[in-house]
Amino acid sequence: MIGKLYLIPTTLGETEPLEVMPISVKKVVEQIDYYVVENEKSARKFIKNIYPKKQQPSLKIMLLDKFSQESETKKYLDVCALGINVGLLSEAGVPAIADPGATIVKLAHQKNIQVVPLVGPSSVLLAMMSSGFNGQNFAFNGYLPIDNIAKRNAIKALEKLSKDKNQSQIFIETPFRNQKMFSELITTLASNTNLCIATDITLNTEFIKTLSVKDWKNQQPDLHKRPTIFIIHRE
Repeated sequence: MIGKLYLIPTTLGETEPLEVMPISVKKVVEQIDYYVVENEKSARKFIKNIYPKKQQPSLKIMLLDKFSQESETKKYLDVCALGINVGLLSEAGVPAIADPGATIVKLAHQKNIQVVPLVGPSSVLLAMMSSGFNGQNFAFNGYLPIDNIAKRNAIKALEKLSKDKNQSQIFIETPFRNQKMFSELITTLASNTNLCIATDITLNTEFIKTLSVKDWKNQQPDLHKRPTIFIIHRE
């Protein structure tokens, strides 16, 4: 029997795993010793938190980050041919969404390995659910350009796309640049465009709010170094 690839969600911060995901995730972690992860330290911490009895020396960790070579990663699922299941862990949230894990999922399909997605917190979907925007038509755009002029142009383009298609536009920023992104948004967007800010999702410090840009100009949320999802919608 060929092993399977399990897409295992992780927490979005310092939260007890079983507070934000079903017991089925814990049961899968109990059974799997082979993992493809973005960060070994955080992966081991998550595994220990959700299943303390797991013997850490028994874990086989395969790294998937910006330094990983394709010549190595294409071998990561070879153990499935021996009937061994592999778990794919994201740094935070669900694998393959705003996450490099999609390359391993693609490899699994190429090798005819069954892909099993597990339920867990996705900051993108939780923010969209909470925004009050059009959940029938939305797009995730990842990171916007760093260059100021290119960033402004990208913001304006997303605003136009939102209005033309009635489509909510989701994007993220590196946490230490969140405050600058907020300032750019309220300066660049039209005053009647709506903006949702979703910060520290599922944590005790969670902050989710949707206002018009005009109303946001009277507020200054603290977003510095806090994971944040930005969503704009122009009606």
